[in-house]
Amino acid sequence: MNETTDQYVKRLLSYTKGKNPAQIRQATPDRVSRLVKGLSKAQLMKRPGNGKWSLAEVLAHLAEGEMVIGYRIRTIVNANGTDIQAYDQNSWVKNSFYLKSHPEEALNLFKVLRKNNVAFAKSIPKKMRSYYGMHSERGKETVDRVLELAAGHDLNHLRTIEEAVKTIKKK
Repeated sequence: MNETTDQYVKRLLSYTKGKNPAQIRQATPDRVSRLVKGLSKAQLMKRPGNGKWSLAEVLAHLAEGEMVIGYRIRTIVNANGTDIQAYDQNSWVKNSFYLKSHPEEALNLFKVLRKNNVAFAKSIPKKMRSYYGMHSERGKETVDRVLELAAGHDLNHLRTIEEAVKTIKKK
């Protein structure tokens, strides 16, 4: 999908409109687990189409994305106004050799990191939730905005996973 940074942000935020980002983030690991349950490693590793990520790659991306979100919110809380570096998700997925070749471990890592990050986010005092970082592409992002975008990211990839699983089960 070719879109500008602003279009990407608007799309993710549209997914969370009227919803509780914390609840989305807490529920996502179980939803992902249910969706991929019973699929073979071969099914998880197969790309659904040209230029589309395999489910194993999506799982690796979710695990690595959770590392990034955890680092970002901790950095912001500890250094209000800090710089936040963007990253190229396609490059990360391409180079996530271990995680994408072991989808079950990628899912387990995602679940552990998410549980920890959800607990950390709940513990952040209200006044610190407005602390922010300066994202290299998106500009000023508060802790709450980072978590809201992360929830939209979850919903985006849940759709991707649902579509891929439907395709796999049709075959």
